Amino acid sequence: MITLQTIKAKQDEILSLISSFEKQTTEYVFPHTEISLKAGERYAGLILGKDGESSYHLILLDGHQSEINWTDALTWAKEQGGELPNRREQALLYANLKEEFEEAWYWTNEQHASISSSAWYQNFYNGNQINTSKGGELRARAVRRLIIQ
Repeated sequence: MITLQTIKAKQDEILSLISSFEKQTTEYVFPHTEISLKAGERYAGLILGKDGESSYHLILLDGHQSEINWTDALTWAKEQGGELPNRREQALLYANLKEEFEEAWYWTNEQHASISSSAWYQNFYNGNQINTSKGGELRARAVRRLIIQ
């Protein structure tokens, strides 16, 4: 038999489910942004912030460096007004701007977590990300980031 008490209990359960559902939703707000690119720069795309970090637009800078070790690549990228891309950014670059890269290996700015003498690189031939000795000579590209406030 259905009672008012049973209906109210179900109503409380439904309200609790609604509250839980509303807490699960995530809102991304991207205000209107105008991005000015310098000659030779390319817009790579949007990197969504993780764990409370800000989202940002990624810009691939003009120019590249060949046969350069990891430490020198970091320095070179700063001299270009940017940084080497991290692993997430390299994956985005591979997805959106692969044609801007030789089918070769490009340094990321990330060293291996447990092997301090190694750093990660992106293969623009097949998309693999692998680590190798920081003394190896690979290619490098620089990026800049436009933080979304």
